[in-house]
Amino acid sequence: MHLEELARLELSEAERKKIESQLDEVVEYFNILNTLDTEGIEPLSHAFKLQNVMRKDECAPSLPSEKILSNTESKDGFFAVPCSVEEEG
Repeated sequence: MHLEELARLELSEAERKKIESQLDEVVEYFNILNTLDTEGIEPLSHAFKLQNVMRKDECAPSLPSEKILSNTESKDGFFAVPCSVEEEG
């Protein structure tokens, strides 16, 4: 079965027949949906009408660097983190 190879699965013959039957049901359901008249119906990206609730963007003073860096290791006013890229040469 091609899908079995794509998913890198090894199925028994019983599992293969069960999945084949389930996929046939899915395809049949889509065939039923394809017969519906959708003329004039807008496509949806979600089943419910959702809106993002956003707060107003307001400028405010930031925390002082000393307070931000007080609970961490810092070097020259910046966060000190382990090196993640090795230099060549």
